[in-house]
Amino acid sequence: MIGLLGEPAMATVRYLVSDVELAIEFYTSHLGFALRQQFGPAMAILKRDDLTFWLAGPMASAARPMPDGRTPQPGGWNRIVIEVRDLPALAARMRDAGVPFRNEIVDGPGGRQILCEDPSGNVVELFEPRA
Repeated sequence: MIGLLGEPAMATVRYLVSDVELAIEFYTSHLGFALRQQFGPAMAILKRDDLTFWLAGPMASAARPMPDGRTPQPGGWNRIVIEVRDLPALAARMRDAGVPFRNEIVDGPGGRQILCEDPSGNVVELFEPRA
């Protein structure tokens, strides 16, 4: 599949955000995304490996009310998962930078994980697979 930027795309995810600029800063500085395209304060397209990530601000068409009156909002529990190395060190750096976390590192059968929040309250799971 070819994405909007004319490049092969494995997956595209859209997050609603309260502030596109703050979201760009968070994802590029902490999680290794690259800004590919920005449409002012309404929307930005970021890229990391095979993931194309759309950040939709309050002025984006994705934030318009639904026919039943509900308004799309950031936050919730659905999330993207970013595979990382040295999860404890990354979590410590992010905490030092003021990034909020919902929990502590959890050990599971496939590896360990922790949930942080972007500036709009969207959840990002940082996951370190077992070696």
